[in-house]
Amino acid sequence: MIMDTGNYSAITEFVLQGLTDNPKAQLPLFLIFLLVYIITVIWNLGMIVLICTEPQLHNPMYFFLGNLSFIDLCYSSAIAPKMLADFLAKSKKISYNACAIQLYLFGFFGDAECLLLAVMAYDRYVAICNPLLYTVTMSKKLCKQLMAIAYIIATVDSLIHTSCTFHLPFCKSNVINHFFCDEPPLLMLSCSDTFINEILMFIFIGCIEASSISMILVSYIYILGTIMKMRSAEGRRKAFSTCASHLMAVGIFHGTILFMYFRPSSSYSLDQDKWASMFYTVVIPMLNPLIYSLRNKDVKDALTKVVEKVCLAMQVNSCSCILSVLFIKSMSQQQKLEI
Repeated sequence: MIMDTGNYSAITEFVLQGLTDNPKAQLPLFLIFLLVYIITVIWNLGMIVLICTEPQLHNPMYFFLGNLSFIDLCYSSAIAPKMLADFLAKSKKISYNACAIQLYLFGFFGDAECLLLAVMAYDRYVAICNPLLYTVTMSKKLCKQLMAIAYIIATVDSLIHTSCTFHLPFCKSNVINHFFCDEPPLLMLSCSDTFINEILMFIFIGCIEASSISMILVSYIYILGTIMKMRSAEGRRKAFSTCASHLMAVGIFHGTILFMYFRPSSSYSLDQDKWASMFYTVVIPMLNPLIYSLRNKDVKDALTKVVEKVCLAMQVNSCSCILSVLFIKSMSQQQKLEI
């Protein structure tokens, strides 16, 4: 839908091309990503409820992990429902205002996760390098302040990008070569100079990415130095084990971001970007809770208690409950053997 405004026509709604134009691939992709989204919602909601209800998880590490699950849940929910609906829809239209809201939420939760991963690295640094002062240093007040700073920075950055993008006149086309409203494909639709927008995008994303990676690298340099000084081989293995999940999440998230925004312009491809964007907006929010829960003994022990309580409360003694408890305990036992 196009509205005439003098010398050019202003777009009032957009059409999303989606992941693929192949009609035969629409239903299989819908089923795959529906399963991914269901797992994402269940695991992230489960982690939030588990951390809130189990006293043994009321410490700074799990406070940040609960926030990570909240961010991943919202991050995926800002993109996945519309993407799933478009797989089955003949018309993949999105209104101008809905597109702006989606771009803002995408930027906000992406920035928040980037900064939170840096905060979690600092938390691991304090826990391993200064264990006796951990509870004093990482007080509830400081944890809340760090999260507030991350959310404020994410709000400001996303608001700047969204307002600058949607102040541009769009007149070339209303077809976005993407499955959601992202900034680069939107800039391609503008009939005015987008150089300032591109510079702002590079500077802001670069600053947030550089500061986050720098904090993570510095934290882990100190952590590595402390681990190497440990006399006990068992102590070193336990310290490495507590950091493995976070390093895995950091590597997956930042590796995808760096591929997206900091590769040579000669290799730039929107079709490549669509699949990379799908990975860190839909797949990573599913992977994070799995990574942390499957490699964390405290989470598995708390999950075992919750399953046992639910079975008792519902007066259920079925094979499913017994198998669930045995499965979680076997994973915990396996982790002990690995350590």
